[in-house]
Amino acid sequence: MAKESKGIPRPLVRVNQSVIVLSLLLTWFTGLYWILAVPLAAGLLGLIFRYNPVIKWSARFLKKDRSAYILEDEEQQQFNQTIAVACLAAGLISYIAGWLTAAYIFTAIVALAAFVAILGFCIGCFIHYQWKMYTYRRKQSSTR
Repeated sequence: MAKESKGIPRPLVRVNQSVIVLSLLLTWFTGLYWILAVPLAAGLLGLIFRYNPVIKWSARFLKKDRSAYILEDEEQQQFNQTIAVACLAAGLISYIAGWLTAAYIFTAIVALAAFVAILGFCIGCFIHYQWKMYTYRRKQSSTR
């Protein structure tokens, strides 16, 4: 029996990132800040229950077996999703409170990170790697 491949197929990650970017653009251009609840809810479900409805829904459109795609690391994606959810929540709360500058800053952070990730550079991955290296170096220096 073949070992089940772990990871999330890259096209599904890109769909999730695209939904985030489109939701933010719609929010900015329409002023309907409740649209942020869509990627926020999907992200929260993914973090809490490991069930992201955007990814689950788009998985039915995969043409090949999951393992035929480049797989993104689940732990890394959870880290990235945590940052996105925090910024989306801060953005939504800021909109509700009427703090438009803060709302635009938080949503712009998410939009920029998601858009750049779609283009191929993962800011969250870079931050996660730096954090792992920092904790590794700290652990190494404390054992000496």
